[in-house]
Formats: sequence, structure tokens, C-alpha cells
Amino acid sequence: MQTSNRVTANQLAEAIATSQNFLLSIQNTDGYWWAELESNVTITAEIVLLHKIWGTDQTRPLHKVEAYLRSQQRHHGGWELFYGDGGDLSTTVEAYMALKLLGVPATDPAMIRAQAFIKPRGGISKTRIFTKLHLALIGCYDWRGLPSLPPWVMLLPSTFPVNIYEMSSWARSSTVPLLIVLDRKPVYLTHPTITLDELYREGVDQVQFELPPSGDWTDLFITLDHGFKWAESLNLIPFREEGIKAAEKWILERQEATGDWGGIIPAMLNSLLALRCLGYEATDPIIERGLQAVDKFAIETEDSYRVQPCISPVWDTAWAMRALMESGFAADHPALVRGGEWLLQKQILDYGDWSVKNHQGKPGAWAFEFENRFYPDVDDSAVVVMALQGAKLPNQQLKENAIARALNWIASMQCQQGGWAAFDLDNDQNWLNFMPYADLKAMIDPNTADVTARVLEMLGLCHLSIDPQNLERALDYLMSEQEPEGCWFGRWGVNYIYGTSGVLSALALINPQKHQLSIQRGAAWLVKTQNPDGGWGETCRSYDNPNLKGQGHSTASQTAWALIGLIAAGEATEKLALDTIEKGISYLLATQQPNGTWDEAEFTGTGFPGHFYLKYHLYQQYFPLIALGRYQAVIKEKS
Repeated sequence: MQTSNRVTANQLAEAIATSQNFLLSIQNTDGYWWAELESNVTITAEIVLLHKIWGTDQTRPLHKVEAYLRSQQRHHGGWELFYGDGGDLSTTVEAYMALKLLGVPATDPAMIRAQAFIKPRGGISKTRIFTKLHLALIGCYDWRGLPSLPPWVMLLPSTFPVNIYEMSSWARSSTVPLLIVLDRKPVYLTHPTITLDELYREGVDQVQFELPPSGDWTDLFITLDHGFKWAESLNLIPFREEGIKAAEKWILERQEATGDWGGIIPAMLNSLLALRCLGYEATDPIIERGLQAVDKFAIETEDSYRVQPCISPVWDTAWAMRALMESGFAADHPALVRGGEWLLQKQILDYGDWSVKNHQGKPGAWAFEFENRFYPDVDDSAVVVMALQGAKLPNQQLKENAIARALNWIASMQCQQGGWAAFDLDNDQNWLNFMPYADLKAMIDPNTADVTARVLEMLGLCHLSIDPQNLERALDYLMSEQEPEGCWFGRWGVNYIYGTSGVLSALALINPQKHQLSIQRGAAWLVKTQNPDGGWGETCRSYDNPNLKGQGHSTASQTAWALIGLIAAGEATEKLALDTIEKGISYLLATQQPNGTWDEAEFTGTGFPGHFYLKYHLYQQYFPLIALGRYQAVIKEKS
């Protein structure tokens, strides 16, 4: 049978089979899938700083970091926030700092090129708050230029309008230890001892170590900061030691048995810095475990060493299982059984930070990483439920009970606006993003269209149910989030292609008749944004410039997302954009490599919109396989 003038059934079947074989070849013997989660070079640079501060740099292969950093420097002299962005000032300053800590002199050609990139963009004085903080730790910036965070913040009860649980989980796990660091304001001697005077555009003697005013209401925070600094100068900080002790206790309570904090490097880095400020020794078991946990995030090759910001085995495993099932694997295939049983073992049955605001829910969710019992999330949990539902496991009753427990937890996490956030309930005080400390604009975790869509897709695909009124609230929320062009914002993937694909997949399964017009508008937007080569792509810059929605070089992962959305929309409306879909499938087949994989340089995952991006190395593998599998099912049905 010939599916179109571009793709034959044999070509499609061969592409699917080789892709499946690749996924099978990389499954761990324990049952999980796990590939690199890549970010910019600041994570690795900050780990160099950490080991230099602790004096543990000689026990790690940090000499290999130099080769990694050199390989990532671009022709313009800078280092990138995401692939092809033209270079980022803060990222470049931190890479430069790390190279100097590794013994590379300022006269090295790579450093001279970096200086030429940094100084015209304002130098160190124009970098982000966290870059300045890291420099202050080694005396390359003055603590006066950083915001104050009084330790008594730790003592504010969760019922108070302002408290640590109004911060997003990632901000909270990073900020609590910084209460200690910003109070102590340490300056550590490193070997070699470095200066970065050459990176101050105005000259190091002319630097104004102060928070720059914005000329609007947010300058109130600067006034408050002046008050905090005045109190510090007079040692008039109320409940200072009580706050420090509470922060220390909080940190110690949240360390996993594996040594991790929060499952992310910023929380791990800051916790280790806080404990260093408090006089812990490198040989303390808590520190030893913490540093070993950092080591597990590292990727070492023969000549390079880099560190991931996080690791994604639960996420990768659930999606790989879905891809294999959607492309034709039997529910009891051994690979799916191994993956499913591994996922069951990873269900979190402890109360985490989510329970501070959620008084109704009971444990039963999944986290992103191998271990992260304090911070499971809705998105992972929903995808795991869909993966488990499709697999036939030896203990089906155990599986069903695990799914029921997860469903109840997810239902309890619905926000007042009707949608779901990633980690917390009603974590939406946006004013927190305007504090001087919050220049990454990632202090909160509000409900989003993409996570909400994942929950609804789970309900529809798995034939699960929640309270009908709550279901309607979720659908109304999605309708309110549709953009004028017909697309939806993607918080956790780049960007509107990701969001639109997810919402269309959900609406196609939950009362599609009622939402025909919204589905058609979303599909029409995807059709409109297809590139001439048949693929889809969207730049990370679309977070900062809405005019770039759906625009960018074609990638395998984003093409797959668009196809998944279009196929879902076509099934829901019986108006399949077959020609557009066939062109997209042709793009995937044409770009597939002989071993069944796809390759893409672009970052299509999102950490903090506008400020931090990710490249999931398996996105370009399992999402195209899902798209090919769904297309094959459509063609078989039509024939």
C-alpha cells in the first residue's frame, strides 16, 4: 500500500522499526531509560567554583572541564544560553570565571575573545544576581551589590501572606540555603586565587555596588533592601540566629539518603555552600553524600567533564514506554514490563512540601529524577499513569492501585484558577518575580496550559474521572488560555508548538464536540507555521518576542509535537490535514539517521522562560516515534 506520493507503508514501517530498536538498545537493565539533560555551561562552571571553595577540586577530574568549556565557546567569544542565541553575558562571565579558576590566564586567546564579548555588553555590573553572588564568594564582586534576605524569613508561618512556601519548589530549595549564605557573606580563598578586574567595563575602581533602580513601583524593594542593610550594619536583625538554625534544620531534613537536595543542581550547590558557611567539614557524612550526589550529575568522557542541571529517568522512561506502545509494541512486551515495574518502584509514598498548602491530598505521585521524595510533580505523574495504563504487568492489581493513588493526588492538586501547576498548589503570587533577587522571573509555579492539558489527556486516554465540576473548570481554564492566533503557551517546552500540541491532544479526548472551534483554530495555527521543508521549529526567543511564535529552524522534536497535535485534532474534528501531516512525516523520515535516531542541536525544553533552557537528548527520539506510530494508525484506519 502506498500512503502518499512521499511515504510508502514500507518506508514508514522501516522507520518505526529502526527507531524502536534504538530505544530498546539503550534501555538500562533495571528497566529505565535515561539520557543527557543538557543546559548552558554555567552549571558546570558553578560546580568548579563549589569544589574550589570546598577544597575538593583535586579529587575530581576538573581539569577536563577546561576542554569542555573551550569546546562550547562560540566564534564571537561568548557562551550561549541556548543553541544559536548569539551569546549570553552572564553565561560568558561564569565560563570565564571557571577557566580562570582552572588556571587559564587572562592572556589566553580564548579569554581575550571572551573579554571582547563581555565588556561591550556592560561587563560584570550588568550580569544577573546569581552570577554576582558566585563572584562575591571568591572576592570578585562586593556583597554590597547583592540583595539582602534576612534569615527571619524562615520563621514566617505558612499561613502568613509571605513565606517560603509561596515560592516555587525550585526557588524555595535554592533560596532557603541562600538565607544563610547572604547573611554570612563569606569570601573564600581559592587555589589559584583569581581576580576578574578586567571584566569591569567601567573599571573596578568605578563600580557602583548597589541594586539599580527601575523607576517604577518595584523600587520599593530597593528601599526595603536599604533598610535591611542598615539593620545588618548595626547588627539589629531580629531573630537572626533562630532563622539561621531553622534554615539549617530545613536543609538537613530535605537531604535525600542519596545526598541530593531537590533533585536539581542549584538546590544542591546552594545547600552545600550554606553548610560550608556554617563550618561543616568536607569529611562530614552530610557533605560527603552531597558532593557524591553532585558527582552523579556529571558526564565524563576521555577528555571532557560537564555537569547536568538535573536528571530525567522517570520522565524519559514513561515517554519511551509510550512511544513503544504507540508504535505497535504489545502491552506485555518484556521491555515495557521492565519499564513499568521500575516505575512502580519509584512511586513516592511520602508527604512532601506540596502538603503544606494541599491539606487534602495523600501521597502517590512521581518525581522527575531517581530520588526526589519532597518534590514529585503533576506532569511526570500524569505521563507515568498513561505509560502504566498501557502496559500489562505481572501484578496488575498493584498497578491499578498505584494509578488510583496517583489520580487522587493529581486531583487534589488542582489550582483555584482551574488548571494544574507542576509542583505546588496555588503558587501564584506574581509580585515575588519583581524582587531584585528574582531577576530570573521564576519565583512562582502557577497553573499552566501544558500541565493542565497533560492531566486531561491522562483522564481521557486512561478513562479516568474526577469531579465533573472540576473537569469543567479545567476545560474553561484551557479555553481562557488560548491565544488570539489559536495556539497555546508552552511553559515546559519550546513553546507554542509544545503547548498547542498538548492541548489538542487533551481536547481530542475530553468532550471534543463542545470544543470543535478551539480545536480547529489550534490546528489551523499549526498548519500555518509549518516550514517549507515540511518540519516545524520554534526558537527560544519566542518567550521574549511573541512575534516569533511558531518560527524557527525545523527540529525533530517540534515537528513531532506539531504532528501529534494535528493528528489528534483531525481525529476529533474528522478534518485531517493530511497533506500537511504527510509533509511532516516526510521530514521525519528524511532526517532520520540509519541507526533509527534523529539529531538536533536546538534546545526545545524550558527551565525558566527567557532565562534557562534545556535540551533533552531523548526528545528527538521518542516524540518522533510517537508521531510515526500515530500516523501509521491513521493510515491503517483509512485503508
